[in-house]
Amino acid sequence: MDLVKKLEEICLKSDLRMTNQRRVIAEVLMDSDDHPSIEVILDRAKMRDSRVSLPTVYRTVKLLEDADMLEKHLLKDGRTLYEDKVGEHHDHLIDVTTGDVVEFVSEEIEALQEAIADKLGYKLVDHRLELYAIPKNPK
Repeated sequence: MDLVKKLEEICLKSDLRMTNQRRVIAEVLMDSDDHPSIEVILDRAKMRDSRVSLPTVYRTVKLLEDADMLEKHLLKDGRTLYEDKVGEHHDHLIDVTTGDVVEFVSEEIEALQEAIADKLGYKLVDHRLELYAIPKNPK
């Protein structure tokens, strides 16, 4: 289910109005190929609807986060970034020199995590992996 439809459901169940500002924020998140911060979400949303406010971004992001449709990433450098949870599972490598976030998928890592949980007597139900790195050959 896409974020706009999910947000419409949340608003209906919570007796909230599905405003154009909320719709724009959900669309910005769905259209993001990166991991935007609240400030970046606000800037992108304002380009579509100048009436979008910072409190509305915070409230809308919280609604989607509580509905498990949005993932919050608290990075070691203090930044908080967001991404929708609609796509396939992936892990992240964070370039500590630039702050860039690189998504990757590794079947070997996935299998190893499953094996570790199994060896310890657990069944893995979820995980998050963030690697912090510097480029081998800086530009």
